[in-house]
Amino acid sequence: MIVGVITIKLHTPWVHSLKEKRMVVKSIISKVRNKFNVSIAEVDEQDTHQIIIIGLACVVGTVVLLDSTVEKVIRFIEDSSDAEILDIQREIR
Repeated sequence: MIVGVITIKLHTPWVHSLKEKRMVVKSIISKVRNKFNVSIAEVDEQDTHQIIIIGLACVVGTVVLLDSTVEKVIRFIEDSSDAEILDIQREIR
């Protein structure tokens, strides 16, 4: 069993209120949950308007499957959102 923990930092320069940010975060999270079998949530910077930090975890059988799933999720977030990905941190446990 391999557990992958990923932290994705996004920048949304057009967001000017926490309400707008919440709409963007909920959209990203619900789309990823519906498409992939992963756990996902906003994990930090909840009070900052233009920065979104999302935590993602998945349990898989092989490192190859983990890498494939993570790449698909990242590509999906890039394609389905106008948010710019600033940083991605990966950890395998």
